[in-house]
Amino acid sequence: MLPRRGRAPRQLASTTERLRMATTQTTDLGANEVRASWVPMIVIGMAQALMSFNVAAIPVSMAGMVKSFDTPPTTVGTAIVMYSLGVSGFVMLGAKLGQRYGAKRIFQIVIAMFGASVAVVALSPTAMIMVMAQATCGLAAAALVPSLVALIANHYSGKQQAEAVGWLGSARAIAGVLAFLIVGSVATFISWRLAFGLLVIHCLAILFLSTRLKASEQRLDLKIDVVGVVLAAAGIMLMTFGFNNVRGWGLTLASPAAPFDLVGVSPAPLMIVGGVLIVAAFFRWSHRRAAAGKPPLLALEVIDSHREWAAVIALFLIVSMEAAINFTVPLYIQIVQGRSAFQTSIAMMPFLVTVFFTAILIVRLYNRFTPRQIARGGFSLVLVGTLWLAFVVTNDWSTFPVMLGLVVVGLGQGALVTLLFNVLVTAAPKEAAGDVGSLRGVTQNLAAAVGTAMAGALLVGVLSAVVLSNLSRATAITPELQAQLNLNNINFVSNDRLYSVLEGAYATHEEVEEAVRINTEARLRALRVGFLVMSGLSLIAFIPSGWLPGYKPGQIPPNPHPDEDPAHLMELAGEDA
Repeated sequence: MLPRRGRAPRQLASTTERLRMATTQTTDLGANEVRASWVPMIVIGMAQALMSFNVAAIPVSMAGMVKSFDTPPTTVGTAIVMYSLGVSGFVMLGAKLGQRYGAKRIFQIVIAMFGASVAVVALSPTAMIMVMAQATCGLAAAALVPSLVALIANHYSGKQQAEAVGWLGSARAIAGVLAFLIVGSVATFISWRLAFGLLVIHCLAILFLSTRLKASEQRLDLKIDVVGVVLAAAGIMLMTFGFNNVRGWGLTLASPAAPFDLVGVSPAPLMIVGGVLIVAAFFRWSHRRAAAGKPPLLALEVIDSHREWAAVIALFLIVSMEAAINFTVPLYIQIVQGRSAFQTSIAMMPFLVTVFFTAILIVRLYNRFTPRQIARGGFSLVLVGTLWLAFVVTNDWSTFPVMLGLVVVGLGQGALVTLLFNVLVTAAPKEAAGDVGSLRGVTQNLAAAVGTAMAGALLVGVLSAVVLSNLSRATAITPELQAQLNLNNINFVSNDRLYSVLEGAYATHEEVEEAVRINTEARLRALRVGFLVMSGLSLIAFIPSGWLPGYKPGQIPPNPHPDEDPAHLMELAGEDA
């Protein structure tokens, strides 16, 4: 024991000294680095905005599309689903194409492909052609998403790289605001087709500016794992499709809208479970392929790193909460307050603008706090903001409390998305940047589907439970009237809509007032429960936040080595201590 005690201080001193030297070298590099031109980042940001703008433009243009194609809104909604399936299912293949043929070349090809697809959307004579064009946009985005990360790694390093990651995250938020303002105005006063025509011009501008991008390294000898592509696409698409249809088909038992059922069970959870099993098989296959000396579809440095998975879990939680908020708050403003879509967008703008600026400015805190500390602070803000929103939900909910709660949540949201993306990038070697981009794309698309679907299922489930409970005790409403209210299909409706329905049912004044009271109480309770659940998720997120690195993020390591990796040195210091 005595010899070990004598060696431990020297080992700790040696490890601590190595950590100090590595940190000093990183600081010196950050102080002396030559800042690159921001023109490539403008091109990269425009590409991210293109994808976000396209997704946000579809629901804004829904009324015009329904009229033009003489089709129900659900058909237009299918376009969003097809786009999401294309992105999430083939983003890993897109990453490998970028590595094989060069990120710049793939970037230019898929931008041209995206531009041609949105041109078809603008000119589409039928709804089916429009939906297929959006599916093609999704396939183009599957290669575009990972190429953006690879291009950032190719052009920037150190602090400037962290700033570029912040700009990439913020481009997604600001594109949502611009989509409503621009597409909403153009679609209202001219035509929704012109709105998508503007995206064609946007693509041409990106192609013109892309000549300023550096040429990317090509690895023509890279073999693409075809079996991995099939497994990853099938598993991810099954999960995404399952989550997207939870509300319509049922969370557990099959609803009347479900295309089929298995002993009364909804197909949605069956698809989700099947997708999870296939993805597990994909991971096992990837390890077998790597053991045989063949390159897997997703680099093992990404999927076997505990830091990557901590960041992925935390990113999944915050993006799913963002999707839930984007579903819940507009639902409340439009249904409870009875405001228009334009007023709803104005009410949501403080949240989106706060996310935008926080995503950029959070980089300034990287030299003062560790990712673990920033993540815990960000989730604390989300916790406080969602709790506040839960308590201010009333029928007299004014604009200021909404803005205040959304701003607080936006501060946490913007900080977390940028930080977690930066941790994903810096925890992997530079040559795996495309794989990190594909992992980010899958995580965000799946999280958005899960957040929206679970928020809808939770709110409608609580609403139904409260309504049925109150009706069982209500003596003012006769069983005959309850039969006319279609209690098997309870959903969020405004009081004005309920008044008009009850008038057609020849209800008495007492029955109408009691039904409206029950609707109001159930609706508010459901929304409060929804915000409280989000607060609970924020608390749960403290667990993966504690797994994040306890060192300050630096640049993408070109070839991380245990003796030069500050994260590894920090672990050694902790073990020696």
